[in-house]
Amino acid sequence: MTASQQKKRLSILGSTGSIGVNALKVVENLSHELTVTYLSGNRNAELLIQQARKFNPRAVAIVDDAAAGKVAAALPDTEVLQGREGLLELAGRDDVDLVLNGLVGSAGMEPTVQAINAGVDVALSNKESLVMAGDYIDRLLTQTGVKLFPVDSEHSAIWQCLTGEDMVDVERLILTGSGGPFRTRDKETFDSITVAEALKHPNWKMGNKITIDSATMMNKGLEIIEARWLFHLGPDQLDIVVHPQSIIHSMVEFRDKSVKAQLGVPDMKIPIQYALTWPRHRPADWEPLDLVRVGQLTFEAPDLEKFPCIQLAFEVLKEGGSAPAVLNVANETAVYRFLRNEIRFTEIPIMIEKALAAHDLIEHPQMEDILSLENWTQHYVNQL
Repeated sequence: MTASQQKKRLSILGSTGSIGVNALKVVENLSHELTVTYLSGNRNAELLIQQARKFNPRAVAIVDDAAAGKVAAALPDTEVLQGREGLLELAGRDDVDLVLNGLVGSAGMEPTVQAINAGVDVALSNKESLVMAGDYIDRLLTQTGVKLFPVDSEHSAIWQCLTGEDMVDVERLILTGSGGPFRTRDKETFDSITVAEALKHPNWKMGNKITIDSATMMNKGLEIIEARWLFHLGPDQLDIVVHPQSIIHSMVEFRDKSVKAQLGVPDMKIPIQYALTWPRHRPADWEPLDLVRVGQLTFEAPDLEKFPCIQLAFEVLKEGGSAPAVLNVANETAVYRFLRNEIRFTEIPIMIEKALAAHDLIEHPQMEDILSLENWTQHYVNQL
């Protein structure tokens, strides 16, 4: 077997987004261990072309039909798939060892299912996959034996803290969150929050959608639902603590009241690399954690009056069925309306709550139910 064949073969979905760009930096760092077989982008043709020229994938997919011609012309020796169909086909190819799903939003759910059905392990950054279809995907994983490796820093932290532990001994999982840019802002001024203000995250550099989710703290709500499916614990065993420094990424409390935490600088390359190289912690030259320079680590309870999205997430987690899917799509649709300056910041949770109240609960939704609800929810929230 050649050295090239011994490398772990990766399919990176969403390579032109924040997660994908960082993943390719990890591949560069570990080029002797990792190789790129497939890449996909949404509409950033220029960046996808640059990536393909550098990493020489066997094929690329570009979702935006208008950009496909440009990509194909620039990469005459590379197979170019286009549109949503091209993305799903690429996601379902089984000649790779790992699919990294770095796609944003509900659009990432079907590619996760495609990869699992192909029998390929998934490094999952797309939390919406499990929020929308946790029960369905959980059953697929059991049937196929496929593994999910969490990429979100919070879930990666929990995953690392649970290494060598028995789940019977776990009391609760404690997800930390920075509190976003409005942690200390007066609630009475939330009506006047601008898009520019909401996009100024204090610690992390992320895409627009997830940055707004951090500002509303819906990101923590979605992560709680994702944690339920990743680690198979009930709502009463999942908790959130605001930790403004973003150094402790999450914690696990055990029945004997001991607590394990995973720490690191707020850099997504660290959890991405662990997901790609599990179970090893491979060498890297990222910035190390200097606790002396950090100085203090502080904690506080989340303000549920300021950030009602957290409470909405806990409620749908307890309700189960199709409710989390509606929550996810309603949030996503409202966030994009806010980004287009169509609604106020404070209207995001209001629209989510209205959509949840209007939908008819399905206890065990199948894929066709989830896709139908996605369309219904988008239409409903866009009409509000």
